[in-house]
Amino acid sequence: MTRFFAKVLMLFFVGSLGVSCVSSEKIVYFQDLSQGQLLLDTIQKSSKIQSGDLLSIVVSAYDLNAVRPFNLISETRPSTEIMGVAANNNNQQQAYLTAQDGSIDFPILGRIQVVGLTRVELSELLAKRISEYVKEPIVTIRILNFKVSLLGEVNRPGTYNFEGERLTLPAALGLAGDMTIYGRRDNVLVIRDDGKTKNYKYLDMRSANVLNSEYYYLQQNDVVYVEPNRAQVQGSSFNRNTAIYVSIASLLLSAMAIIFR
Repeated sequence: MTRFFAKVLMLFFVGSLGVSCVSSEKIVYFQDLSQGQLLLDTIQKSSKIQSGDLLSIVVSAYDLNAVRPFNLISETRPSTEIMGVAANNNNQQQAYLTAQDGSIDFPILGRIQVVGLTRVELSELLAKRISEYVKEPIVTIRILNFKVSLLGEVNRPGTYNFEGERLTLPAALGLAGDMTIYGRRDNVLVIRDDGKTKNYKYLDMRSANVLNSEYYYLQQNDVVYVEPNRAQVQGSSFNRNTAIYVSIASLLLSAMAIIFR
């Protein structure tokens, strides 16, 4: 009886090793990045404006009254008075919604095509046009609804809004709690829709070469999909805690072997 339990225990022990042991080469990021290596960053980081983007455009200058007509501001007036004194007006900066035809309706200047331009390019264009009316205008632009979606084997899949536009792929994965241990690091899919065409790229996060990819910096509306590894696909009908259950069973068998010795 003792030999029987010993054999069963050995089988469970070997099986648990096969389930729980994973090579570090399959999960470690940037494995071939040498110490002190310098990478020349020549990637275009600025996202191009797309249809449906919400743009915050603020025009300023030394003479604030001169640029006031170029700022889209809504004024809401109070409908009631408190102690006979009306509250101050609540002025709010409004966002520009980029139309399907790629344009926005800008005060004084009229319809302006913005799709396909970066924030910097649009800022320079507006500053040049406004300078015909105002001396040395400064135009500040932000994309208010910059978002990316992370799906598949990440800890918190979903769509994430990001303030700014310099979002790297590792940073986006960090927003989603990183990849799970079951995600394939060597085959991360990035889907990019620029409004006209849909492009995609499979990236190997284990290699430092991903740092030089044009998809390393994500753009507005990018979708990142982390594919499950083979073990997860094959074991999709089983509980992810199988390895834990095997370990518990091994301990129980060990206890039984001691009791029936």
